[in-house]
Amino acid sequence: MTEQAWQQALLQRHGAELHRKFAAAEVAVCGLGGLGSHVAAALARAGVGTLHLVDFDTVELSNLHRQQYTISQLGMYKTDAVQQSLAEIAPYCRVIPHRIRLQTENLVLLKDCHIICECLDSSESKAMLVNGITAQAPEAYIVAASGMAGLHTSNTIQTRRLGRRLYLCGDGISDVAAEGTLFAPRVMLCAAHQANTVLRILAGQMEV
Repeated sequence: MTEQAWQQALLQRHGAELHRKFAAAEVAVCGLGGLGSHVAAALARAGVGTLHLVDFDTVELSNLHRQQYTISQLGMYKTDAVQQSLAEIAPYCRVIPHRIRLQTENLVLLKDCHIICECLDSSESKAMLVNGITAQAPEAYIVAASGMAGLHTSNTIQTRRLGRRLYLCGDGISDVAAEGTLFAPRVMLCAAHQANTVLRILAGQMEV
């Protein structure tokens, strides 16, 4: 399959204006676990032109119950595994892997990104990313996540706009420490909210 055929298929699906906006976008997915691995796949399928993939970890057996990895990818760095999967899903998406632990000092790597997806595990890392990007790249949008644990109803997962350039997806309440575990359906629902919010931002369809 040629790149021309791939781009033409997306063009027919999305129309010229949306296809142009998606293809020109540069989006960072920070954390490639249950949220980020699914967010990356959804954005690549939609035709987002450039994805920065940020994670330092490797694929473990315990990840497979909710993350978009396979048995054959066990032991791989998550950046490599997601890049491998995206090559099959969307071969002409430009993927830039960053095999690092995000810290305030290295957020400069994301300076060219239009939108930052926060898909990290700990509340401390989430706060660092949101505060750091707000300070260092005030024109970037941030799509964060909080609350997707347990087996609560799907209807509590939602997207809220918390500021001019900050969105939060999830139920905002449930915590894995209290709920005991995470399940693929609710995690994937939250990831879908994040990916859909990215596409809506790129399309100019902002939440109120």
